[in-house]
Amino acid sequence: MIANRYLLRHKYVRVIQQFAAQAGMSLREALERFYLSATHDEMEHGISDMHCRSDGYLAEELLLELNQTGDR
Repeated sequence: MIANRYLLRHKYVRVIQQFAAQAGMSLREALERFYLSATHDEMEHGISDMHCRSDGYLAEELLLELNQTGDR
């Protein structure tokens, strides 16, 4: 299922803010990492209905991706 673009953009903002706080990085860095992430791709394309998950869950997914790639 593809989410409404307007609502999806607002969700991105909340997820990026939580991710930045949890990872201890600037919003700019979190924004860049988010848009390059697999989590973003899954949300954008409606894969596994990732956009339906909570903001906290998605921020955790981003942290897991960050830790797996070792790009800290």
